[in-house]
Amino acid sequence: MIQSMTGYGKSVLQLPTKKITVEIKSLNSKNLDINTRVPSSYRVKELEMRKMISKSLIRGKVDFNLFVEITGEETTSKVNNSVVQQYMNQLSTIVDANKTELLKMAMRMPDTMKTEREEIEEDEFKSISEAISEALVDINKYRSDEGKVLADDSMMRSKTIAELLEKVIEIDSDRIDIVKDRLRKSVEDLNENVDENRFEQELIYYLEKYDITEEKVRLENHLNYFNEAINSGDSNGKKLGFICQEIGREINTIGSKSNHAPMQQLVVQMKDELEKIKEQTLNVL
Repeated sequence: MIQSMTGYGKSVLQLPTKKITVEIKSLNSKNLDINTRVPSSYRVKELEMRKMISKSLIRGKVDFNLFVEITGEETTSKVNNSVVQQYMNQLSTIVDANKTELLKMAMRMPDTMKTEREEIEEDEFKSISEAISEALVDINKYRSDEGKVLADDSMMRSKTIAELLEKVIEIDSDRIDIVKDRLRKSVEDLNENVDENRFEQELIYYLEKYDITEEKVRLENHLNYFNEAINSGDSNGKKLGFICQEIGREINTIGSKSNHAPMQQLVVQMKDELEKIKEQTLNVL
């Protein structure tokens, strides 16, 4: 069954001193486009995280967010004692203040805090990888559910096109008779003597140009192929798009050959249904 490129997945990981939230969103795109938002201390593992996402999602515009919330006493920022003490010593020569006031003033100065780069432990990254996997399972389920909706809608519209094609086939014989009568009347209005055999030959040649037998057969085959593709085990939006192009080509040819208002009205309805199918296939993986 087909999958949609639209999806959302989330997973929350609770560690002893921090809470990590993984969010993955995806929209339709011609190729795989991954945008990541992770804390600087986790960027060393960004390439591995991207590989996990690309292997699972394959195609679409993907936003990956990794949020880290410190819940324990752990912190990577520490007071730079030597710098603070130097500031206090210098300030004491300028202002008359106690140590508390000097400390307040010193802490507003540059470089009083230093941040130590935190290395990600393997056990922590293993837990993060599991959280990413859970979010990917979540988003793929979302994509599958959306894909079923797209498939049901597209197949319903494909069935409508097939029903309209049946109506085209029903009125086709009447259309040919109407075209014949119209041509014969046009010749009679000329008030000219016409060789009947020659007229019949020209009429056959003329009507062959309006024959839509091949288009009807090809359109029916394309619709069957579309239904097979949409129900196959693989989700291939590009393939469905190509089939839609072929369906559109046959519908357009029938319209250009019809020369009959009732048939042209059916063709317009088929085109309308096909456009809606095309819109849906743009979001298929």
